[in-house]
Amino acid sequence: MNLLFTICARAGSKGVKGKNTREFCGKPLLSYTVAAYDLFIRQYGSLYDHICLALNTDSEALLTQMNGLKVPFIEVKREENLAGDVVSKKDVIKDTLKKCEAKEKAIFDVVIDLDLTSPLRRADDVKGTLDKLLADAKADISFSVTNARRSPYFNMVEKKEDGYYRTISQTSYTTRQQAPVCYDMNASIYAYNRKYLLEDNIFERKAVIWNMPDTGILDIDSEEDLELMEVVGRFLFETKSGYQELYTWMR
Repeated sequence: MNLLFTICARAGSKGVKGKNTREFCGKPLLSYTVAAYDLFIRQYGSLYDHICLALNTDSEALLTQMNGLKVPFIEVKREENLAGDVVSKKDVIKDTLKKCEAKEKAIFDVVIDLDLTSPLRRADDVKGTLDKLLADAKADISFSVTNARRSPYFNMVEKKEDGYYRTISQTSYTTRQQAPVCYDMNASIYAYNRKYLLEDNIFERKAVIWNMPDTGILDIDSEEDLELMEVVGRFLFETKSGYQELYTWMR
């Protein structure tokens, strides 16, 4: 089995200026994602035939950081038509897959996208997300989640057509125990079946999930996110195995 890992990051950001090249707990944000990839290779690489890492970006600063980490990767130039705010990330990953297959002269069975702005993931989380996809022959995609702290059936509201606010999902449930278990997608790890990734229909996908600890649920999309995540990150780096390896990977 051949695996392609992707890191896709634009130069611009509205929430946090230059966030993809920022530091996190004193080290480049990028280094934590590359560390998770490299630790996965060291622990599980022998189980697979061919593994590659690709960086899709239009940021010269990010490319410079990537080269400084001394981990082999395929550079994929972000096309201008794929650099806008409303572009689907799936389209970016699909473009990366096609270019990497042409360059490597290989077919990648699974593409694993690691989101740069979610640094608190362990190698075991990457393996778990991949294993969930491979364990279900009908699954199109596997992604990481965490247990939801709020429920759309009870304490998540939205503005309705009459201008007033009510719960997102209107049901007859009277207790949270009756409602379906909900999860937060934590924007960290996505494993795609190659066939699904190359298709255009995204609305009939069959998804499975990997549940991560909720200490890493935030992805960095504001200055407040960055401040909070650094507090959580320092705690995990000091106390939890798996996270410590991320921090010590680049000395």
